[in-house]
Amino acid sequence: MSRSHGKAAWRKFPHAGKSFLYAGTALKKNWERLHCGDREAFPDHPAVQEAWRLYHHGEFQAACEAGLAVGLDGYNAANKAAMIHATYLEDDGRRKLEFFQAIAARCDELQQAQPRNVNGHYFQAYALGRYSQGISVLKAMTDGLGGRIKSALEASLRLDPKHAEAHIALGAYHAEVVDKMGAMVAKLTYGASKETAVKHFDAALKLIPDSAIARIEYANALVLLFGDQRMDDAIGLYEKAAAATPVEAMEKLDVELAKSELEEE
Repeated sequence: MSRSHGKAAWRKFPHAGKSFLYAGTALKKNWERLHCGDREAFPDHPAVQEAWRLYHHGEFQAACEAGLAVGLDGYNAANKAAMIHATYLEDDGRRKLEFFQAIAARCDELQQAQPRNVNGHYFQAYALGRYSQGISVLKAMTDGLGGRIKSALEASLRLDPKHAEAHIALGAYHAEVVDKMGAMVAKLTYGASKETAVKHFDAALKLIPDSAIARIEYANALVLLFGDQRMDDAIGLYEKAAAATPVEAMEKLDVELAKSELEEE
């Protein structure tokens, strides 16, 4: 499973259109904004550039296939396409877990070949985190996945302290561990705390102040950690997320998620 995701067609990005096209030199011109969260370096390889164009346009299956066709240098594009598809668009629970397992396996390969590739660590942490949520965070912690996730995120931030998405993920990790284990066990056994969760989310918002996903994950963490005490703050974060202006497919999915959550309130 490490190189592909089977032959079944992936669910289409539901907001397809002429938006989010970055043809020719537009990709490089907009790269810093498009990758302010994951800090991916602009690729030299034209085929990898094309994989990222497909990704930003919401053509996740084509982007993944294009990235995999290049080999290791295309893995980050392939992995991000697969992980965003699996997170937002894959309905089958078993298949969703297979996506995350495949991403994590490819990241193992990438870490061996390119140990300083930041997203080789971060995308693995993301995949293992989503996998853990799929099997239950408590079981994942018992099985040792929590340690792997934390190590991968800390490696990401050692390599790039300004990696905003790694800050978001580490904040979410601390919040979920505290929620599931209780404050004392979380602190003593996993080194997790409410204070550290908040610190990482604040760091992320300083780095990417207009991010919808930073606000969504922060809001979710506030509810986990503080319940009704911080509900107004959480709703405010969701409202700002829903009002954000997306510039590519993943951000569009984040904004629509925020809107749907607010409609359910």
